[in-house]
Amino acid sequence: MVSKRSYILPLAVLSVFLLGCSTDSNLEKRVDGVFAHMDSGAEPGCACSVNHHGELVYSNGFGMANLEYDVPIGPSTIFHVASVSKQFTAMAVELLVNDGLVCWNDDVRKYVPEVPDFGTPVTLRHLVHHVSGIRDQWNLLYMAGWRWEADVVTQKDVLDITSRQTSLNFEPGERFLYSNTGYTLLAVVVERQTGQSLREFCRERLFEPLGMNNTHFHDDHEMIVPNRAWGYAPDQEGFLGYRASIPDFDVVGATSLFTTVEDMSRWDKNFYTMEVGGEDAFNRLHDKITLANGDTLDYMHGLGESEYRGVKMQGHGGADAGYRSYFLRFPDHNLTVTVLCNFSSSNPGQLAQEVAEIYLEEYMEAPFEGQVAEINSNPAGDLDHLAGYYVHPLSNDAYEIKLENDTLVFQAGQPYKLIQTGENEFVLDGTTTTLELIAGDGSVSTARFLPDDEPHYRKDSWTPELKELAGFEGVFYSRELDTKYHFELVDSSLMFHHRKKESNTMQPLYKNAFRLDGATVHFGEDLTTFTLSDERIWNVKFERIPGMAGNE
Repeated sequence: MVSKRSYILPLAVLSVFLLGCSTDSNLEKRVDGVFAHMDSGAEPGCACSVNHHGELVYSNGFGMANLEYDVPIGPSTIFHVASVSKQFTAMAVELLVNDGLVCWNDDVRKYVPEVPDFGTPVTLRHLVHHVSGIRDQWNLLYMAGWRWEADVVTQKDVLDITSRQTSLNFEPGERFLYSNTGYTLLAVVVERQTGQSLREFCRERLFEPLGMNNTHFHDDHEMIVPNRAWGYAPDQEGFLGYRASIPDFDVVGATSLFTTVEDMSRWDKNFYTMEVGGEDAFNRLHDKITLANGDTLDYMHGLGESEYRGVKMQGHGGADAGYRSYFLRFPDHNLTVTVLCNFSSSNPGQLAQEVAEIYLEEYMEAPFEGQVAEINSNPAGDLDHLAGYYVHPLSNDAYEIKLENDTLVFQAGQPYKLIQTGENEFVLDGTTTTLELIAGDGSVSTARFLPDDEPHYRKDSWTPELKELAGFEGVFYSRELDTKYHFELVDSSLMFHHRKKESNTMQPLYKNAFRLDGATVHFGEDLTTFTLSDERIWNVKFERIPGMAGNE
């Protein structure tokens, strides 16, 4: 067992802090117990801090920061926190607004002319709320052939692939769709308006004034960072069952903040003191946006708002390579929990909620327990017409619902049994995610995730004959990705080839559509073009190259 210290206020002070929460003298042990399963001394883990009214009342570390050198995680261990970075990028722009250098309603092309003219303005406000319609940088780069933890990605690469896009996913302000590109562009705005890198600007204007001395935007993947936690992912053949998993990109804004749970406590304190930014900046940080259809989003400026067991919470999670993070505020109770981890299978959001329950249990509603309906007693024929592929009406991307042993199963990377909780409502087993599944006339059925997902329309599964598959052979080029895809008929399967990707079998979905690396390839009727879509990039165009039938 690796020894370490917990940092927590004396019980006499804590009893004042709790304001009606549990005053159990074993409070420290209860919080430690949330992470006890990580504390073997032979596995990665997490650090956690708890704040009340911006004051640190608990911090501790569990597991190992480095397995090769037996370095334990402590409250001062530095983590890559991925998308938790976004609120800091938003605050950097708030400071520029205070300085009169930018306005949230400005067109991004005013500062970053590399962004194409899509025929309608894309504003900084659209970017910060993820309503711009700009395709996500990571998904574009991956589909273009970038290999994570093998190819370095720079800001220039993101600007280049963004400049190649010929259309948006949707009109700006029309809907919400998470896009990391927006926050990378906001970082570029900061850099061009100040003449400083985002790292330099935030160090000078944010981190040093708040005493966040172990925090920086990591814009050089070769930079040495003392006391950094190494990231890990599962690997049965690796040392202790792990392999190193480290981001190797030099992209900031959407990601790449390095920090500690102690420094996140200092950031939380600024929500009360407003020492950096002042009241105007903090009001803007919590601004919401109304979509064209009149709906108001719960995503603010790098912070999301929702409820957990009836208690309002605000925060953001992050995931890159082997790192996972969560910053979680309960503003009505002045409580904040930060959990930073260095293992890809960790779940810091759930851990943060479990810690919050220790402090706020009496204010929370009872945990969700769905009422399971007797779906297995229904004849298989009653459910058979609900099985199939459910297709997004704008992107043609699809997810699958199967019928297995008279039970509907949602297939998304891993299978989830659908537990019926209402006439048309199903919960994905083991989650609180609700799917509305409505059977229409004949085979026309719809599925959507509640509360506001786009309805997807059912299409029958497709099993093409060999002569049909032959029609999809050829080499196709995308100007938007600047890459070629080669499809070849091998034995009885259509194979995908790319100069930087592993060859793959194309999985038929619905008519003229295939699954490839988690995306949907949808061919036009004449088979000379196809579009590539996933959750965050819609309808990226490819065209057949006449006369080419071989690999690149």
